[in-house]
Amino acid sequence: MPQGPDLYAVLGNPVEHSRSPRIHALFAAQCAQALRYERRLVPPGGFDSALAALRADGGRGCNVTVPCKFDAARAAQRLSAGAALAGAANTLGWDADGCLWGENTDGIGLLRDLARLLGARADAAPLHGREVLLLGAGGAASGVLGALIAAGAARIAVWNRNAARAAALVARHAELADRHRCALESCAQPGGTPTLVVNATAASLGGEGLTLPEGLLRPGVLAYDLMYARTPTAFVAQALAAGAHAADGLGMLVEQAAESFALWRGVRPDTAPVLAALHAELQAELQTELQAGVRATTPR
Repeated sequence: MPQGPDLYAVLGNPVEHSRSPRIHALFAAQCAQALRYERRLVPPGGFDSALAALRADGGRGCNVTVPCKFDAARAAQRLSAGAALAGAANTLGWDADGCLWGENTDGIGLLRDLARLLGARADAAPLHGREVLLLGAGGAASGVLGALIAAGAARIAVWNRNAARAAALVARHAELADRHRCALESCAQPGGTPTLVVNATAASLGGEGLTLPEGLLRPGVLAYDLMYARTPTAFVAQALAAGAHAADGLGMLVEQAAESFALWRGVRPDTAPVLAALHAELQAELQTELQAGVRATTPR
């Protein structure tokens, strides 16, 4: 295999605007680790080939983004309990013996960022007693539902345009919800009185808002979009207009990346300076775009 700094990558479609290479470069500099990190576009149906190509190039591991997280879980020879429950993986790596392992760091990444926003500790049930609405039932939602349950939520409702997918996701997590005394259900329409609404749909990727009942997003609600952008995502803008507190997924992206980095390299970086650097860079890019009359979203 090729010699030099260890190779890692993010696999997905789209990936051209992914911040993962920058994040891992900052982590590597902070932790004195020699590595390089690439973006690799996966054509439809081409995940296995893209993964094989990365390995042939000497790859040690990869992050996986939309729409390939279910493919990543199927490809792994050994899955963590969390990734197996989710049926989705966002982090892959090869052991010294060549065994491909899979993990899902999205859940802990979300919890760490929510704890930051809520002024709580990520390891102390930061969602204790809260009612949560999870929008979506794809790879992103699958990756975070288990963590939301374990974080102490009293009730979680899952909604998806495809009701059967939401019901299947809930059924898969029913035992975990029972253990944590969390009332978990799927719902035909978004509703209730949640204090946390998590958008795990791909709507923001295309700049689309969601049709939600009036009053769902309101003052006192934290609306969290797993996507991020240079300007507020459609969901974040929708929430802010309704008077809710809102945040995008940049903090989650950094936190889940730190967990991946720790799995690969054995050291966990400090995320605060990296998140601050990314915020500054995004604002600088936004100013440049506005001066040029351009506005672009930045998908994970």
